[in-house]
Amino acid sequence: MNLLLDTHTHTVASGHAYSTIMENAKEASKKGLKLICMTDHGPKMPGGPHIFHFGNLKVMPKEIYGVEILKGVEANIVDRDGNLDIPEEILKKLDVVIASLHDVCFPYRDVDSNTEAIINAMKNPYVDIIGHPGNPIFDIDVDRVLEAAREYDTCIEINNSSFVSSRVGSYDNCLLIAKKASEKNVKICVGSDAHISFDVGRFDKALEVIEKANLDENLILNTNVDKFKEYLKNKGKL
Repeated sequence: MNLLLDTHTHTVASGHAYSTIMENAKEASKKGLKLICMTDHGPKMPGGPHIFHFGNLKVMPKEIYGVEILKGVEANIVDRDGNLDIPEEILKKLDVVIASLHDVCFPYRDVDSNTEAIINAMKNPYVDIIGHPGNPIFDIDVDRVLEAAREYDTCIEINNSSFVSSRVGSYDNCLLIAKKASEKNVKICVGSDAHISFDVGRFDKALEVIEKANLDENLILNTNVDKFKEYLKNKGKL
């Protein structure tokens, strides 16, 4: 399966990432990617960027080294109500919004709280993708989450970094999510979650999960730039 875009990348602005957008775009170009999403962490992440970072993304060129750049955020879900650490006036100006649970930003650990938080975040019309839902720290009711994803037309991420350098122990959860997404006809995207340029476009482990789950290629948005952008347009973006 040939993936042509990376929906989840970080720059030095995230505080614990190590490359610039220029370096990320150059690596993406070298690997033949057509598009990357610049999705730095929201400001509640320790060391994360000030909200001005997201308000000023308008200065970012639409293309660097021949790679289209979508301006976005990996926003932190901060409570059971699905509230994010990015205000609506900023969210509505972004091309793409990932919403994720992170242990330093979300105080709960029980299945009901985690599930409710993700589902409520999906109800936010500006949220496009749920990031790394296979994180073993946050057990979820997979059926409820995927049924909500289908209802609210929210894309579910298979996160390559979860198998390589973070969230170790995600494999079985991600495989279950992928299998059930296939059954329930839920859209999937693959994100490298790169925190250094060399990992931009790294999808090897995520693709293993997708292959094992026998996921229909039509459900995977990374295979075609127009398909991904059409999804975002249907969500009121771009």
